[in-house]
Amino acid sequence: MSGQKRKQDIAVLDTIKKLEKQLLDCAYHRKGKEGGVMKFYVTRHGETAWNRENKVCGVTDLELNETGWKQAEKTAELLREKEISRILCSPMRRAQETAGIINAGRGLPLLTDVRLREQDYGIFEGAPRDDSGFLSHKRMFATRYPGGESHMLTAGRVYSLLEEARERYAGESLLLVCHGGICRIIESYFHDMTNEEFFCFSMKNCEVREYEG
Repeated sequence: MSGQKRKQDIAVLDTIKKLEKQLLDCAYHRKGKEGGVMKFYVTRHGETAWNRENKVCGVTDLELNETGWKQAEKTAELLREKEISRILCSPMRRAQETAGIINAGRGLPLLTDVRLREQDYGIFEGAPRDDSGFLSHKRMFATRYPGGESHMLTAGRVYSLLEEARERYAGESLLLVCHGGICRIIESYFHDMTNEEFFCFSMKNCEVREYEG
């Protein structure tokens, strides 16, 4: 085994250990946290050109298309009567535009957090979503997309945001505006998922899910 390969294997093991600790901490806080019930409303941004063309879109910073704006407006109406204290949003343009539409006329505190940015899919940015190489890497949770992030690295940053939010905004109701890959990670935080369930999980543009804990 080469020295470089050994270093890579050690780095992966360290990431696994850190993520396992986060999972244990998450379980502890969900069972033992005192105070009112906290709600997380989670939505994916509205449609972009690459969504319509069924292309992989991670860190490529695209704007909403016309359909995406209409979807966000519908989601704004859906959430109008929900008691939301603040919005946490990805810094990416498509998420910021979606959050702005939802927040129009409400004036809620809108906080941008880089940990909600979409997963970096490396060399597969812009590839067809049914590309065999992309789908193969999507099943390998501890392996980085070449030039990008692994699912486990992405989960590490998203889980840390959720834990921090639970501590800082205990008892509040938050809206998270983010991306498809991040929504998948959030689902795995609140609900145990098999590898196949994680692989198959998907949220539509501007779909809203609600979690308590």
